[in-house]
Amino acid sequence: MTGVKPPRRRAQNPHTVGLPASPVVGLARASPAFVALVFGQYFQYYGNMEENEAIRSLAALAHGLRLQVFRLLVVAGPSGLTPGAMTEQIGVPGATLSFHLKELMNASLITQEREGRHLIYRAAFEHMNDLLGFLTANCCQGEACFDNTAATVCAC
Repeated sequence: MTGVKPPRRRAQNPHTVGLPASPVVGLARASPAFVALVFGQYFQYYGNMEENEAIRSLAALAHGLRLQVFRLLVVAGPSGLTPGAMTEQIGVPGATLSFHLKELMNASLITQEREGRHLIYRAAFEHMNDLLGFLTANCCQGEACFDNTAATVCAC
């Protein structure tokens, strides 16, 4: 067979020789500067994660109904509440409550657990304590301004 041509080989990019194959499409053909940018060599957000998390939590609590729901779950303690119980106590429609519960969950302020056919929502006390610690970290210019023997965080 003289009419069959061998397949053409593509020229290799000198910047990608030796790079492992990547699940990200086209990454193996990327320049080293792009690969470094993608993997965070130039942009590192180490100090900002805590601040961004606090901003997200405070933004979620900046709505009156979400603050009311969060406080209700804090009062309920580790046993938590079902959406039906919250609807009865607060007096809002289920769809409205569901939206606000989702926002509180996205801010890591509450947790959701399925028990059989019921959803149980609980306040995330560890996250709440971390938020309070973040807000008071520089209180009184770093000087002790409260009694250390008193309970400063929720023990739940």
